[in-house]
Amino acid sequence: MSTVSAYAATSATDPLSPTTITRRDPGPHDVAFDIHFAGICHSDIHTVRAEWGTPQYPLVPGHEIAGVVTAVGSEVTKFKVGDRVGVGCFVDSCRECTNCQAGLEQYCTGGGMIGTYAGVGRDGQPTQGGYSGAIVVDENYVLSIPDEIPLDAAAPLLCAGVTTYSPLRHWNVGPGKRIAVVGLGGLGHMAVKLGAAMGAEVTVLSQSLKKMEDGLRLGAEHYYATSDRATFKDLRGKFDVILNTVSASLDLGAYLNLLTLDGTLVELGMPEHALTVPPSPLVRMRRSVTGSLIGGIAETQEMLNFCAEHGVRPEIEVIEPDYINTAYERVLASDVRYRFVIDTESLRQP
Repeated sequence: MSTVSAYAATSATDPLSPTTITRRDPGPHDVAFDIHFAGICHSDIHTVRAEWGTPQYPLVPGHEIAGVVTAVGSEVTKFKVGDRVGVGCFVDSCRECTNCQAGLEQYCTGGGMIGTYAGVGRDGQPTQGGYSGAIVVDENYVLSIPDEIPLDAAAPLLCAGVTTYSPLRHWNVGPGKRIAVVGLGGLGHMAVKLGAAMGAEVTVLSQSLKKMEDGLRLGAEHYYATSDRATFKDLRGKFDVILNTVSASLDLGAYLNLLTLDGTLVELGMPEHALTVPPSPLVRMRRSVTGSLIGGIAETQEMLNFCAEHGVRPEIEVIEPDYINTAYERVLASDVRYRFVIDTESLRQP
């Protein structure tokens, strides 16, 4: 066992504070690496504040993790000391169910994927995340970060990147496809960049036009305010795919009417309250409402390679660990463009 510095939540209401945690010694198939950067995801805040159930405290969040390998187990074949690596939203799964065997570990039915934090590992110990100096993970759940992607920019790709890449790939977004992205935040800005890189015609649907300049710079061809009711008239029947990246309760009927025949609305956000799906917009144009959850290991690696090849990077603001609590408040106020990334150098120091 080794001791590393970290920032942890001790309750749903107290601020995160410095602490130390233990990491296991690398087993035969484990990769140990120093964490250089960790992204802040809105899911971290939901979990820390017990909005998705009460986790076990103390809790170290962080599932957008990038760093450099310091040790590997005796039977590791995929990585070596000095490699640039990352870990996303999960660190294990059952490995035996149909979905795991198909490389869709995020949909594991053999007990579910084991979260990078707020989960329970095979050793029976609670998992702790990336707001820390180092981590040890089975090599099968570690990603290789291409040299073209800086480590600070790589971190958010491991959640925000793959969460938007996966549905774009699954619904065959590419040249000739028209997509709409609802919301221009941490997920939304990645959806715009990735959709444009895939060759689609991208439209942003946002509450107002205040981020319009950003949206067009990031790759959108069109930008509309959803507070303007004319938007829903002018865009009726226009889109093949709509990615909803916000967690607000939307008028799904209005958005479904923006889809063309056989169009699909993909829910990526997790609203607090149930969404009402009116049947008429579905039946009349054979439309669908569905959802998507992150990506499997193979698809996440594919996404990283795609981003390296196409120059896709998240827009980030790098912070020190002692700024985490302020960053949380800014995330809740939508005051970040578009992802906070923690520089964990001070947590790697003895």
